[in-house]
Amino acid sequence: MALNYKARRRWSLVILLIGLPAYIIAAVSLIAWLPDLPRWVTLIVYVIVGFAWIVPLKFIFLGIGQADPDAPHPDDLAR
Repeated sequence: MALNYKARRRWSLVILLIGLPAYIIAAVSLIAWLPDLPRWVTLIVYVIVGFAWIVPLKFIFLGIGQADPDAPHPDDLAR
């Protein structure tokens, strides 16, 4: 089931305001449980974890910065 534009905007806001901070806390906590690793390995792990949340949620954020494609065009309203 495809989400419409307004639903994707709302979900993106919820994800950014609630989900992303919770994900950051969980990721940092899990990485803290790892044994002491060299700094470059830790950096690579942080980069991978930092981009990992994007993969399953990419479809929600696609096109959010654009105008609503389902909204009537302003020229159509004037006629």
